[in-house]
Amino acid sequence: MTHDSGRSQNLQVATLAGGCFWCLEAVFDEIAGVTHVKSGYAGGHTPHPTYEQVCSGATGHAEVTQITFDPSIVSYRDLLNVFFSIHDPTTVDRQGNDIGSQYRSAIFTHDAEQAATARQVADEVSAAGIYPDRLVTSIEPLTDFYPAEDYHDDYYARNPGQGYCQVVIAPKLAKFRKQHVDRLRRGATQSPAAGTSGGR
Repeated sequence: MTHDSGRSQNLQVATLAGGCFWCLEAVFDEIAGVTHVKSGYAGGHTPHPTYEQVCSGATGHAEVTQITFDPSIVSYRDLLNVFFSIHDPTTVDRQGNDIGSQYRSAIFTHDAEQAATARQVADEVSAAGIYPDRLVTSIEPLTDFYPAEDYHDDYYARNPGQGYCQVVIAPKLAKFRKQHVDRLRRGATQSPAAGTSGGR
C-alpha cells in the first residue's frame, strides 16, 4: 500500500525478510512515516522467480518486504526494532509452521550505513536477552529485488477473514500495535479477532 508522507524528496528503502511477506507487509503498512510497502523476493539465484518457484525453495530467494520510508518520521533503526519484535530471529529457515529457506530471517542492506546499523541493532537485541536462543538473522547486501505478483499486495487488508490471516497475521498485528503504539500511523485500524483454523 502507498501512503503520502508529504516529504517524498528524502525517502529511503529497507528490505527485510522474516517469514511470510504477508505478515511483514501488514505490520509495516501501519507505521507512521512508511510511504509504500511491496512484497517480493531477494537473496536467490533465479532471475524473475514466481511465487510457486520461491515456495518450492529451489530458487534460494527469501520472501521479503521492501519498505519505503521517510527517515524524518521513522528511522531505519526504528524499523529494525519493529522487525526484530514481530518474528522469531532465532529459528533457521522457519517461522511457526512456515518452513523453508524462503522463510529465513534476513536483512538485505542497501548501503554501508544500513549494514552498520543492522549489525548494531542485532547486537543490541542479542545483548538484551530478548530471545533465549542465538539470533540467526543474516545481514547481507541487497543484489536484486523482484516484486511479487500483484495479488500479494495488501493481502491481509483484502483477506482478513482468510484462515492464515486470522490465525497468524491478526495476532502478530495485535502484538505489534500493543508494543509499538507510538509508531502507529494515524488511521491504523484494530485487528479482526483471531480465528481458530486455516492455513497458507
